[in-house]
Amino acid sequence: MKSTKRIVVSRYVVSDPEICHGQLTFVGTRILVESVLSYLADGRTIDWVLAEWPRLSRAAVQEALQLATGALVKQYHKAA
Repeated sequence: MKSTKRIVVSRYVVSDPEICHGQLTFVGTRILVESVLSYLADGRTIDWVLAEWPRLSRAAVQEALQLATGALVKQYHKAA
């Protein structure tokens, strides 16, 4: 998702080439969405994530999970 301009993906997720080389981050932070999702996939809880990154909100983390789920379902349905 490399771009030369900021892309607002959703309310809490953005891709900005000036922040973390355009990787998906949570709005107003340098926290990578991929990192948070990886911790959750490894068994950490949302409460753990929020304790590690107090600048994140539960709504932001839940939205990232919903976006990831939607992307997976969309990709799976394309392949089927």
